[in-house]
Amino acid sequence: MLILRRTDVTDVLSGRETEIIDLVADTYRLHDAGQTSLPHSVFLRFPEEHHSRDRIIGLPAYRGGERPAAGMKWISSFPGNVAVGTDRASAAVLLNSLEGGRPVALVEGAVISARRTAASAALAAAELTAERPPASVLLIGCGVINLEILRFLTAALPGLREAALYDTDPARAEAFATRCAETVPGVKAYPVSDLPAALGAHRLVSLATTAGTPHMDLSTCGPDTTVLHVSLRDLTAEAILGAVNVVDDADHVCRERTSLDLAQRAAGNRDFIAAPIGALLRGTATLRREPGRPVVYSPFGLGVLDVALAEFVREEAERLGLGVRVDDFLPG
Repeated sequence: MLILRRTDVTDVLSGRETEIIDLVADTYRLHDAGQTSLPHSVFLRFPEEHHSRDRIIGLPAYRGGERPAAGMKWISSFPGNVAVGTDRASAAVLLNSLEGGRPVALVEGAVISARRTAASAALAAAELTAERPPASVLLIGCGVINLEILRFLTAALPGLREAALYDTDPARAEAFATRCAETVPGVKAYPVSDLPAALGAHRLVSLATTAGTPHMDLSTCGPDTTVLHVSLRDLTAEAILGAVNVVDDADHVCRERTSLDLAQRAAGNRDFIAAPIGALLRGTATLRREPGRPVVYSPFGLGVLDVALAEFVREEAERLGLGVRVDDFLPG
């Protein structure tokens, strides 16, 4: 068994944003072509009121193609951690051999989860704004995920020059501006306090919050806005029904009281979903923008992306001699 710590994962992935985006794109194509196996995620919740916002999710997955991989991501989300200065999410990915089925690697998964999420968002931003790439982005939610999204956006959208930052805690937005300047010095990052005005001023918006229920609409957005709805529960059902919607997988994203699940319940169908991202990338579907309707990308966060990226990390770590090997983890 190979144990890969956070430092090992970070060492492998640092500076490889373009490669990660390409890996995510390839995995989406395989998924759309039916070359993955992806059971529904398992949500472990708790009966106590003080744990009402907490959950642990299990995401088993298999990616086929030329570089097959199988495993499971186990990720916790405890939003209260943020208030005490620790990360909201922590995770591990277990990879299995496809020869004998044995577990072969345990990989720290929070970095993998954050970077595959950011790569998915950046990939969609480039695909959905290809005709007119934006020069600025509004980041709503000043945490780990939006910092990674900004990093990956600069790789996918070389013309990006500004990032407006909004958070319900203004002090967090101020501190986040400093982190953005350190991480992506080529982008001018600055806090904003008027959210409706900011929504109208930027054609690209990234939502990465800890919201558990819808709290905003898109009524003040401009006519050519693309929204990366990464946290999945920010937008009202009416906002979703009024948008042109792209998803990673409709069966996965229309569950667990996401905004799209609520929209599905309100409409009685999923006709409001225009296309999956994999079909757009493969060219088996096209997206037509409609005047006055924003395009909203809502990725559930498919476990197959975590498994694919974890396998990439494992292969590179083996080559570089990283990690801790436990030879007697399983019987010989």
